[in-house]
Amino acid sequence: MLLSYWTNKTINYSILIFIALMGIAVPTYQYHLNTWMTPLILGVIAAALTEQDESLVGRIKANVLTIICFAIATISIQILFNHPVLFAIGLCCSTFGFIMLGAIGPRYASIAFGSLLIAVYTMLGIPQSPEFWFQPTLLLSGAIWYYFLSFIWAALFPRHPIQQSLSDVFEQISNYIEMKSELFHPIENMKLQPFRIREANLNASTVMSLNHCKSTFVARSKRGFIHHTNDKYLKIYFLAQDIHERVTSTHYRYQDLAKHFQHSDILFRFKFLMQEQAKACKHIAQALKLNNTYLHTSETSQALSELKVSMNYIKDHSDEESKPLINQLTYLFNNLSTIEQLLNNISKPHAETLNENQLSDTSPDSLKNMFRKIMDNFNTDSVIFRHAIRMSVALTAGYLIIQAFQLSLGYWIILTTLFVCQPNFSSTKQRIILRVIGTIAGLLIGALLITLFPSELSQISIIIIAGVMFFAFRINNYGYATGFITVLVLFCFEQFNIGLSIVFPRLLDTLTGCALSVGAVIFILPDWHAKRIHKTMADAVEKNLNYLDQIIVQYRIGKKDNLQYRIARRDAHNQDAALTLSINNMLSEPGKYRTSINEAFRFLTLSHALLSYVSTLGAHRTRLDDIEAHMLIQTSHKIIHRHLNEIKQRLVSTADSSKNEIINDDELEKKLTQWREEGSNSAKLILQQLHLIYRMLPELYSLSEKFSARIHQD
Repeated sequence: MLLSYWTNKTINYSILIFIALMGIAVPTYQYHLNTWMTPLILGVIAAALTEQDESLVGRIKANVLTIICFAIATISIQILFNHPVLFAIGLCCSTFGFIMLGAIGPRYASIAFGSLLIAVYTMLGIPQSPEFWFQPTLLLSGAIWYYFLSFIWAALFPRHPIQQSLSDVFEQISNYIEMKSELFHPIENMKLQPFRIREANLNASTVMSLNHCKSTFVARSKRGFIHHTNDKYLKIYFLAQDIHERVTSTHYRYQDLAKHFQHSDILFRFKFLMQEQAKACKHIAQALKLNNTYLHTSETSQALSELKVSMNYIKDHSDEESKPLINQLTYLFNNLSTIEQLLNNISKPHAETLNENQLSDTSPDSLKNMFRKIMDNFNTDSVIFRHAIRMSVALTAGYLIIQAFQLSLGYWIILTTLFVCQPNFSSTKQRIILRVIGTIAGLLIGALLITLFPSELSQISIIIIAGVMFFAFRINNYGYATGFITVLVLFCFEQFNIGLSIVFPRLLDTLTGCALSVGAVIFILPDWHAKRIHKTMADAVEKNLNYLDQIIVQYRIGKKDNLQYRIARRDAHNQDAALTLSINNMLSEPGKYRTSINEAFRFLTLSHALLSYVSTLGAHRTRLDDIEAHMLIQTSHKIIHRHLNEIKQRLVSTADSSKNEIINDDELEKKLTQWREEGSNSAKLILQQLHLIYRMLPELYSLSEKFSARIHQD
């Protein structure tokens, strides 16, 4: 029981924060250094918010670079603070520069945010700073203290991040399988689009977990090559990718299966097997989290055996009319059988030798490449560039407001803007709502607690508790996190006997910062999703096309899970997740910026169905020796490739696309249908999936025409 609490990443992280804060609170209280405590704690907070998961060597490099950037930021504020004009120019330029630094990669984006944060903390503390050196020294000391503890923590539990990220992957796969099992409940007049949209959202969550897990491995690699000590976990990661590919796959139209087998129990048996496999994934997640050996249970194997008996019975007692659909059930059964084997292999990850131990690492490896990545983002199409412009203007405007109204504590305007102004309207809106609610709640509760607990020891205790709770909630509940950090700030200022006097300024500054953030995302290079949804759709079509190309090749040369194939597969899933997120974000934007919502959801449904059909081809990759089947596969693939490429071009082209290409190839349709009836099982499945994709093309053309016409109108 205690181990399960210890392996909970929130609890584990909270313990680290507790030790870090106690390491500051105890000596400052013991030696009556109350004025030291606030900047030291703010240094810890800035360091913890900036930290990225790294290997031990990478962690040292990142921490040294972060401390250097922190020192530059805090010392610059001290030097320029009494020179408003130079300060404003420096704030604008440094904000733009730091945010553009994030173009290099997540590590540098995090360092940039932390550097801006430490600068604002310096601004807030200058009125209470007796000497020039006071704020920089203590802020940097707090950051160094946290990084020292964090390094020790990482050295003691080096594989904990990998285990946690893999555990999250299997949690998400479990949810995904559970949802897909609902498709096997044979209801009459099944409406598939709501299921497809839910499936797309769950797939986006699964892809996010897989990407985070990949980043965890890459952080411990040498240019993508994983050290042999992590072979066990890399094998499990590859198994998870294979399971995800098979879970994503769609073999046939579920509504046809539901209609035909609604009076049979066969679909319920499929559903039960999938639910058992979902449970198995949860058990895998728990075993990984606790660092236990996973033992595959007999429940899923028994469910598979019972399903096989039912399948044999239906085959023996079916009529000619039912045989095509029974073939579809056979494909489904084979797919679930393979998933069962993959789940069983997780209990013996060393049974097979890894054919590859490389993951894609796109991070720049030299100063020249870093500079090139930054320069590549110097255009208004770049989200990072637009955000850098937006933030530099918003923070400078906040500073001008402070100077114009002589707000001694007004630097919370800049702090609020830094936290809530996000790269798009949807994220900013969500942050603002939670920030305002959390701030109001934190001010009310904090003011009450200051009155109830006037003693120094009790207030220090509340500071520690509030700090721990802030980090415990900051990822999963930003509103709660804001409330706790507000309480912490009130009690930190109470150490200077001004806690209650900052309640109203804190609220006013928060509202002002939120207003600046809203103005920035609306009026400064706005990033409306509806304006670029067609590009996201085109990218989704392109990545699915690349994924399909990689698969078709392997039906000639045989199955190979090489790096090139895995990159194509991941890119297709990533773009599917990006399209899902883009449409969801568009829904939260102002009404006048939302266009073609029904068409957008329909395109999402078709795009995810396309990914599912392609994933089926990927899941069943095998070498085919039938020359005639190969010729038809190549012909079909060539035609589908041409049409999908044309659809992609129409989505992004500003040229007149009124000449709609008619999808009407009777000869190909006839051949595909004939092979579905007469071909070998392997060829049948491939041509069936190509036929399903082919049937989607007319509607994809129609939707691309609508979005192309909207581009012309805009």
